[in-house]
Amino acid sequence: MPSRAVKRAYRYRFYPTDQQRELLNRTFGCVRYVYNRALAERHRAWFQGGKRINYVETAKMLTAWKQESEVAWLQEVSNVPLQQALRHLQGAYAAFWEKRAKYPTFKSKRKSQPSATFTAGNSFTFRDGRIKLAKCSEPLNIVWSRPLPESAHPSSVTVSRDTADRWFISILVEEAIAALPPAGTSVGIDAGITALVTLSTGEKVTNPKHEQHDRDRLAKAQRNLARKEKGSANRAKARLKVARIHARIADRRRDTLHKLSTKIIRENQTVVIEDLSVRNMVRNHSLARAIHDASWSGLRRQLEYKADWYGRTVIAIDRFYPSSKTCSACGRINPNMPLNVRTWICPCGAVHDRDVNAARNILAAGLAVSVSGDGVRPPRA
Repeated sequence: MPSRAVKRAYRYRFYPTDQQRELLNRTFGCVRYVYNRALAERHRAWFQGGKRINYVETAKMLTAWKQESEVAWLQEVSNVPLQQALRHLQGAYAAFWEKRAKYPTFKSKRKSQPSATFTAGNSFTFRDGRIKLAKCSEPLNIVWSRPLPESAHPSSVTVSRDTADRWFISILVEEAIAALPPAGTSVGIDAGITALVTLSTGEKVTNPKHEQHDRDRLAKAQRNLARKEKGSANRAKARLKVARIHARIADRRRDTLHKLSTKIIRENQTVVIEDLSVRNMVRNHSLARAIHDASWSGLRRQLEYKADWYGRTVIAIDRFYPSSKTCSACGRINPNMPLNVRTWICPCGAVHDRDVNAARNILAAGLAVSVSGDGVRPPRA
């Protein structure tokens, strides 16, 4: 089968030494400072003088900043992550100009995830399966949960720390991924809450509801956190317990979506989904919690990039298509279909499960627009 070269990130957990932890925490602070200061300079230049500042100009500013006595600590860390912070800022502006994202905002010490990117060359070394970062005296203690591709040459590594105080390293490599053998099947997918997804084949995948299963533990930990005095060591410990519960929920949810998306992509040549506006749907406060727990956007994202890797096709139909109201047998559209109606009978005599019928209509609509070439991939909200 033909293969294509893609850049793929492999993420591992690692356990830093005290010296590495101190250095990386300082690096995170310097990266955040450089990003925020460059953003302030670009913002000021545009709104006061109508001038656009690009990456090259901010890089020259960084050289000048490192000579200031007030911020001499910028010289204590590797320069590469600081340069990468400016590149990330440039990418954020590019996404804003292309109307793919909002205007860049400042990074918060408390809310933004601390991270630093090291590129190949003089900022890290990779020898004999061990990675050593610049200015670190020892290689990182990485838990290799899965092997890197043979003859892998990392082009960059990104070190990060999450709110549960877990450390991760993301290794970017170029890998040749072979397309899967052609499959003769297509499937339509209807996303739901009781059933995570319903397939046009009639199969329903039960929603694990990870957040609901840990809701009591999370509520107890949050009440305990609320009773602690702000700024105290006990409050920091309680906050860490809450963060670890959230991390457990997120890990299990991500694992479920990866297994499901991989199975769907392997078994089907064409996958048809709805272009759902999750941002608008979560405004319904009765369903917002369940929708977030289902993570429909995460499933769509995984389906799209895995289809691109393995030579499959993902089609997104218009979000206003009445898939639930339309009879998949005769095409009649019902004027009303409340959410509490899960089974209905069409005047033509067909008995429909609401979700299975919707999935079949989604598949038919997707295959139709793929033939006509109209509205195959509507823009995402």
